[in-house]
Amino acid sequence: MADEDVTRRTWLAAERTWLAWWRTALGTAVAALAVGRLAPELTGGTNWPWILVGTGYAVLAIAMFIAGHARHRHVEEALEAGTFSRLDRRVVDGMTVVGALLALSTIALIVFAL
Repeated sequence: MADEDVTRRTWLAAERTWLAWWRTALGTAVAALAVGRLAPELTGGTNWPWILVGTGYAVLAIAMFIAGHARHRHVEEALEAGTFSRLDRRVVDGMTVVGALLALSTIALIVFAL
């Protein structure tokens, strides 16, 4: 019974992690809309930089959806095999760099009000 409970909790934790990927990707998609579509209308300046950065956020959101799906699949396979699936460091590094660059770009657009 105790083994069953641990297994159930582990599977549910994996599911919650997948849902966290989804929430983060949805939030990033909303940021894409805000930066790429709403901000240019509010600033009244040049639109293309805002649209470019908003598109970057949208691409990051798509990458998060795909990475979240792949991660969930790898974790499920590892759970079935009784092993552990480590998150690929390249995914973490890549999303961190892209996210930081997009945030810096957003700050630049706000500060310089293009």
